Amino acid sequence: MPRIDANRVLADLRRLAEFGRYETGVHRPTYSPVDMEARHWLAGKFGEAGLEAEIDGIGNVFGCDRGAARRLLVGSHSETQPHGGWLDGALGVVYALELARAFAADPDCAGLGIDAVAWADEEGHFGNMLGSRSFTDAIDDAELDGARSRDGVALREALAAAGLAGRSRRRFAPGRHIGYLEAHIEQGDTLDSAGLRIGIVEAIVGVWNYRVILAGEQNHAGTTRLARRKDAGVAMVRLATRIHDRFAEIAGPRTVWTIGRMLLDPNAPSIVPGRAEMQVQFRDTDPDRLALFEFTLIELAAETHHDGPCRCEIAPLSKSEPRPMDAAFQALLEQTAERHVPGGHLRLPSGAGHDAQVLSHRMRAGMMFIPSLGGVSHHWTEDTREDDIVLGAQIFADAAEAILRAEAAP
Repeated sequence: MPRIDANRVLADLRRLAEFGRYETGVHRPTYSPVDMEARHWLAGKFGEAGLEAEIDGIGNVFGCDRGAARRLLVGSHSETQPHGGWLDGALGVVYALELARAFAADPDCAGLGIDAVAWADEEGHFGNMLGSRSFTDAIDDAELDGARSRDGVALREALAAAGLAGRSRRRFAPGRHIGYLEAHIEQGDTLDSAGLRIGIVEAIVGVWNYRVILAGEQNHAGTTRLARRKDAGVAMVRLATRIHDRFAEIAGPRTVWTIGRMLLDPNAPSIVPGRAEMQVQFRDTDPDRLALFEFTLIELAAETHHDGPCRCEIAPLSKSEPRPMDAAFQALLEQTAERHVPGGHLRLPSGAGHDAQVLSHRMRAGMMFIPSLGGVSHHWTEDTREDDIVLGAQIFADAAEAILRAEAAP
């Protein structure tokens, strides 16, 4: 049985958190100098663990086993949200590193290998799950050429500045891995509020994003009578309220939706806004419900356009489909958790997107959660109890061994 070193896991997590330290969290945007420092540090740790380490042309950090007959690919992402938390992504990367060391140190695990990976840009600074999509051939050169950050920086320029220009991108190799495993903090409060220690992910939600634009008429705020106004700002607020109310009528138990971005043009206190824009996002594990939400949003936009006084246009920005996790992987994760913490685990969907959903198009995939204190994530106060981190690492290692051995069984 591979034994994890609790002190080493915690020390590695704390060291990784020093790259871009912000308050009690981390600010480590993709391809920034501090992000690349962290990636080179991880490559060094992978090499120390006996893995063949490489940073590829998209910034993924791989640590590849040199000779095992059966391998699992294990990892997560290492960049962070702006002023984000110290465990989002980092937990899964350090678990992967520790699994590689634990398997190599255990003679009983001879022939069972771990390939560790730190994916690039899962957080979407330049593109949605850029690193894992590059690995699985789900991205082409045209997208790479056109990708830009929120600040308008071209991806190709960022790659060159990070020292990655000219490097090849590692691609999926059929037959090398029996599957992919990812550990992560839950980023919600389901486990923490119920006093549970481990979550086994059943499925990862689909995330659909739309841009809604309202076009009115810019005019003087003091001299334009209310009856004559074509106020795009008011129209946006009214439509946002209708969206929320209608979505609430058709939502499932796990459906969530967010209007997370609103813009007014020209955004001045003495001008009736002539243009307004908002982004609407909805998430669910049921593709039919996502389609219903899409239909409803389009219908509401059409009604707004027809009723006036502003024109309303809607355009899809991105769609990631829901992805179930492998049933056999779920069962082995659950059995392992039950041995360690009887009754202290739960099957649940992931409300956040993860690289595992991308990998699941190419290989069997599974995910495990540990609790997030108070359900806080994407914020520098994000945290998890140390005993949950340590317990999660051992359960994850034991489950990885069980999966590898199950594949070897006749």
